[in-house]
Amino acid sequence: MPAISPPQHVVDQALASQSRPVPYPRPGADAPNVLMVVLDDVGFAQLGCFGSGIATPRIDEVAEQGLRYQRFHVTAVCSSTRAAFLTGRNHHAVGMGVTEEAAMGFPGYTGRIPRSAATMARLLRDSGYNTMAVGKWHLTPRTETSAAGPFDRWPLGQGFEKYYGFLGAETSQWAPELVRDNHHVEPPATPEEGYHLTEDLVDETIRMIQDQQQATTRKPFFCYLATGAAHAPHQVDPEWVEPYRGAFDHGWEAYREEVFARQVAAGVIPADTVLTDRPSWVPEWSSLTADEQRLYARYMEVFAGFLTHTDHHLGRLFDFLEEIGIADDTIVMVMSDNGASAEGGPSGTPNEAAGWLGLQPDAATAMDRIEDLGGPNASNHYPWGWAWAGNTPLRLWKRYSWLGGVRAPFVLRWPSRVPDPGAVRGQFTHAVDLFPTLLEAAGVDLPEAVDGVTQQPVDGASFLASLTDAGAAEHRPMQYFEMMGSRSLYLDGWKAVTDHVANQFGERDHVTGSFDHATDRWSLYDLRSDFSESTDLADAHPDLVRRMEGLWWAEAGRNQVLPLFEFPGSMFHLHPGEFPPPQEATYRPGGAPVVEPMLPATGGGFSLRAHVEVPDEHASGILAAIGDHQGGWGVYLLDGRPTACFALLDATDRVQASEPVPAGAHVVGLDLRPAGADGPQRLELSVDDRVVASGEVRGTSFLPQLSSAAVGLTVGRDRGLPLCGDYRPPFAFTGRLEKVVLRSGAGATFSVPDTEDRVRAAVAGD
Repeated sequence: MPAISPPQHVVDQALASQSRPVPYPRPGADAPNVLMVVLDDVGFAQLGCFGSGIATPRIDEVAEQGLRYQRFHVTAVCSSTRAAFLTGRNHHAVGMGVTEEAAMGFPGYTGRIPRSAATMARLLRDSGYNTMAVGKWHLTPRTETSAAGPFDRWPLGQGFEKYYGFLGAETSQWAPELVRDNHHVEPPATPEEGYHLTEDLVDETIRMIQDQQQATTRKPFFCYLATGAAHAPHQVDPEWVEPYRGAFDHGWEAYREEVFARQVAAGVIPADTVLTDRPSWVPEWSSLTADEQRLYARYMEVFAGFLTHTDHHLGRLFDFLEEIGIADDTIVMVMSDNGASAEGGPSGTPNEAAGWLGLQPDAATAMDRIEDLGGPNASNHYPWGWAWAGNTPLRLWKRYSWLGGVRAPFVLRWPSRVPDPGAVRGQFTHAVDLFPTLLEAAGVDLPEAVDGVTQQPVDGASFLASLTDAGAAEHRPMQYFEMMGSRSLYLDGWKAVTDHVANQFGERDHVTGSFDHATDRWSLYDLRSDFSESTDLADAHPDLVRRMEGLWWAEAGRNQVLPLFEFPGSMFHLHPGEFPPPQEATYRPGGAPVVEPMLPATGGGFSLRAHVEVPDEHASGILAAIGDHQGGWGVYLLDGRPTACFALLDATDRVQASEPVPAGAHVVGLDLRPAGADGPQRLELSVDDRVVASGEVRGTSFLPQLSSAAVGLTVGRDRGLPLCGDYRPPFAFTGRLEKVVLRSGAGATFSVPDTEDRVRAAVAGD
């Protein structure tokens, strides 16, 4: 119970009255500043201080001045890990069982952090900290990322006072879809002007800290910086890639052995660690053709340059902390949200969105684009052999509960508290432990209620004692893991894990294991003596396996894990959001892009009508566009002629009329007619309902990349990257554009659904 103040003596005269200062919240004495840097898809062995052959000297300096935790664990994917460390609760317990793209109508998978789990930012802010977030968020459902919100699951609704970054899973490093606080904004420069997202994010972080410190140096801050790097697309200027030319030509097996030797020599893994064998689904490097080797090595060169570039700019931020004299009073953490990503598939891809559907280009096709890799014209991701090597010496990768998915690099520096800089800590730690650890460091107690809402139990436990005591006991004995059906349990140094293979990225065509939860086999490893999960002891300890499987089910029940996620069946339960998208909508020039989940559905065909007035001269410019050359569509006038471009996952289809639109008022139409028994999808362009051009659209998937990660629908202009080589954004329309009407279903009427239809759609979808 808070202390009750005595009555305040107030009379009509101020001098005779008792004044009482307004109270301000205060953290604990000597509360540190906190800088949390979250890298994306960086594997256990991809930082120099964890044995990598990739240069990360500035992060390595943080490790030399602080600590490396060799047994730090995460949840295996982005959204889930971020929810876990920001709330201190297991990811299913706060509705983040998978990423936001799969937010469903089950308690553990809603994609919506409940008010009963106030974030670290909220509690620190309420205790007297300034709070700021920069970069990737990925904790807002796709249906809530539009200009209409709701905004309570945006960063400012979760306890941060300032925000600059992108809301989705990924975005172009050259032309990102950015948000400042609660509104969409455009990047401050273009790729041609030298823009890169990582540089922009670090600039903004420095600016926020500078503003805060110049206003009050006595108030601590919590700064959360989540880079887009090194998540795909792997994009960086060629000057950063060039130093790595030829560095990976010897292949992933040899590279992995080099990494392993460095890890042992540096003491970042135990000397008796076993380097696990190459699995059958990772091809032997010597079996590849010369072109495949060159291509696959180039993918990795670009990734390495991307990560070194990120390290360089983080170094500018670390230097800034030194320059303003607060480095000693600041906890700096650098971590990754999951293991290295295998989402490029067995052969890599110049278009990562295609990989989401298991579409892999042949080597010859990809070789034709080798010079595009890393630049604005590609959205590349390396082959999964490099993900395997990036998690050395561990098994598998992101999205799996094997150590390759859930054991990640973690570095912590706090000069005034760490007595043995450069040391390695071996305690088992998990992302949920960061929340209580930082609250303890700040001297902040966990309240019973926030805004009148009783807070749910915290699953993490503080490991603050291990900062000063290398021999500190492990702070808790058990932790469950589950991601997309892959399950495991840690118990007093033992780990049991299933062989379930997810039905994604074409992995069931290659990776051996169980495809059915009912037939999953549990393996058992003694992590006290087996750092890399190399020796399966399940047959020797069947009783322990049964006990741990039972404990896993108990934890699953306690944390809302069920029903287990299974693609694609689980996707039939997607939550539609606050309102279902309309069947028809009208859009006018100006305003923020309209994110794809809020548009009329276009996948099964659609119609668009643009009401224009063309001047005496030919008009040019965008009428409506969404996405870019990696996935999207648009209709525009080019030298007066109606033109449509559909950027598919593996091709681009373009249709253009032979004659320009005459001067005067007209309606330019675009109709995508779905494929049927009589043939493929057809695209028709019309002027005043007279068809002026038509053609085939060869694919059906042209929007998988779109959400808040790529540009939404813009009217009268484009932004970001173009759909094709016909134009460069913004390519604003030079005539007068009154409105664009978009409707689901080609050939349907423009009627607006009545109230009964809207209610039926909402109930059915929810």
